[in-house]
Amino acid sequence: MAVIIGLIHGDGIGPEIVNEAKKVLDAVSRKYGCDFEYENLLLGGASIDATGLPLTEETVEKAKQCAAVLMGSIGGDAKTSPWYQLPADKRPEAGLLGIRKALNLFANLRPAYLYDELKDACPLKPEMTANGFDMIIVRELTGGLYFGRRYTETVDGLRTAVDTLTYNEAEIRRIAVKAFEIAQKRRKKVTSVDKANVLDSSRLWRAVTEEVAKDYPDVTLEHMLVDNCAMQLVMNPGQFDVILTENMFGDILSDEASMTTGSIGMLSSASLNETKFGLYEPSHGSAPDIAGKNIANPIATVLSAAMMLKFSLDMDAAADDIESAVQKVLSEGYRTSDIYSEGCTRVSTSEMGSLIAERI
Repeated sequence: MAVIIGLIHGDGIGPEIVNEAKKVLDAVSRKYGCDFEYENLLLGGASIDATGLPLTEETVEKAKQCAAVLMGSIGGDAKTSPWYQLPADKRPEAGLLGIRKALNLFANLRPAYLYDELKDACPLKPEMTANGFDMIIVRELTGGLYFGRRYTETVDGLRTAVDTLTYNEAEIRRIAVKAFEIAQKRRKKVTSVDKANVLDSSRLWRAVTEEVAKDYPDVTLEHMLVDNCAMQLVMNPGQFDVILTENMFGDILSDEASMTTGSIGMLSSASLNETKFGLYEPSHGSAPDIAGKNIANPIATVLSAAMMLKFSLDMDAAADDIESAVQKVLSEGYRTSDIYSEGCTRVSTSEMGSLIAERI
């Protein structure tokens, strides 16, 4: 029986990097004798151009019929793209928020791993990364400040903007359970990040997380304030295993963690609901300045495809093959421009995809 995978090529470099991930998935299909069928879906700027909307009901319904969805990046240049002349709820990013909500993708997983081959690209001092690091940030994705009530009004003659940060205990509990389950398969440590010294939402977050922790006695739980966590990520990233946090904090911390790996072009991500369904995408943006130049790094998207095989399709061996192929290509000295260093072989987007596919 065919496995239907949704493909959102997206905007900017999105089509280029998705094509390379598909090339790698096709290699997996040949090796394992599985039948992948692809359903092309519209989202973001490409959807605006085709339909006038960043997300349509058709895309949502088609996505629900897929085993999983692999996505490139969406959006464009906010200064020059006509998409950003539209109201906020009609812009590309509104489509991304909308599909997360429509598919109940409440759990965002962002690994951050330092390859030995890329230690020279890491901006941190060598003594801070001598032993490498391997963490995953588990971010709540459908609640909090980004989904709370917001409005702008004039109060006493002054323009006043209000954004509401709201969490209930059920939203906190389900993402905490996900973090502890992941920690059980790793090094059995969860660092829950909040701002409990200031925010009521964080105090509830901390209380519910402690309740969940009682069901996982083999996992160590520690609490850390978000400002301290931001500092620790650049002082001692090796201390972290699973970082659990709310939507806005996770958005910021995962981007910070990504840059400690040497390039955001290396980082995959997954957004999961309560079933095996997930939407998989690179952590980076659409990079419109290099779109069409065949120089973007496709590895984050390729590794996102590996996460898809692992979390949604129960193809752990195939996922391991992809990760091993990436490691092998890096060990052989091949680099796209963003991770290039002297003595390596510079390759294009399409060449990197082919190299990885050949080693599956």
